[in-house]
Amino acid sequence: MKLGIVGLPNVGKSTLFNALTKAGAEAANYPFSTKEANVGVVTVPDQRLKVLHEMYNSKKTVYTSIEFYDIAGLVRGASKGEGLGNKFLGHIRQAAAIIHVVRCFEDENVVHVGGKIDPDADIETINLELILSDIETLEKRIEKTAKALKGDKSLQWELDTLGKVMNTLEDGMSARAADLSDNEAIFVKSLELLSYKPVIYVANISEDDISESNDNGNFEKIMKFASSESAEAIAICAKIEAEVSEFDDEERYDFLKELGVTESGLDQLIKASYRILDLISFLTAGEKEVRAWTVRRGTKAPGAAGKIHSDIERGFIRAETIAYDKLIDCGGNLAHAKEKGLIRAEGKEYVVKDGDVINFLFNV
Repeated sequence: MKLGIVGLPNVGKSTLFNALTKAGAEAANYPFSTKEANVGVVTVPDQRLKVLHEMYNSKKTVYTSIEFYDIAGLVRGASKGEGLGNKFLGHIRQAAAIIHVVRCFEDENVVHVGGKIDPDADIETINLELILSDIETLEKRIEKTAKALKGDKSLQWELDTLGKVMNTLEDGMSARAADLSDNEAIFVKSLELLSYKPVIYVANISEDDISESNDNGNFEKIMKFASSESAEAIAICAKIEAEVSEFDDEERYDFLKELGVTESGLDQLIKASYRILDLISFLTAGEKEVRAWTVRRGTKAPGAAGKIHSDIERGFIRAETIAYDKLIDCGGNLAHAKEKGLIRAEGKEYVVKDGDVINFLFNV
């Protein structure tokens, strides 16, 4: 999973990136201090794997991971190349979802490109540039499809769908606001439009507001906007997150607890990203290895098997499945779980659930 961190210059993107990944990206008080997209890989914490590791005394534990891209600050005119905008917009195209950092903290020592703290205006600036970039992309695609339509009338549906999205963009709304059927949505997703990508708005709040996350109403503004387009919104103090990033888990938990914070910024972002991308994790466990695998909600057993290896999907016979909680109730003893009838033999139509512990049987 790749998540791109975007926002105006000096909103705290690199500070947040460093806190999340401990990657040491440059965080400086001037625009475009990030000239290339920094990349950091973070393992997704999953307490269930720790428990299974101890139960099975496994030789290896493999967590799923997230790649964070720290993309340089966008400015008004980015879609036309301002501030190296075309290059930066290209980096966003690689991401499955966008983490849009919005500045909500006051600091006279850190310049704001707009001259004042205004979350609504900042969000509008970034979204407008993504929309303008998408309009340019769609204009080219519509022209190409219209020409091809003369020899292939089946492309009329495609052209109509492109027109529907273009109308949405020209109304100043992101492509994700377009009213699309399931088939239209699949097609539009394949276009990799920037404003169609799922978004997590991150309010970068001050240290004074970290326990209440109200930030003089700024976070409420962001939540309201996020709600209007079915996006996620969370509040994080990037400065605090950076300070505790070097702590061990227990020290970090105790420090944040003293501040009235129940979850770290990383935990909040991971949960929000799983929600916005509609992801779940199933587990495999044994003496050799315990591991988490991430799939989209609604994935059937053969598709989940294919996540492990294409041969397992191709030769799928059945999935021996037990819910994690029920396995724990049996002390991790599979024989005991079988005696109690808790291990199910599921076929090709079974929809995998979060926390399923699965052993796939296959033949190739």
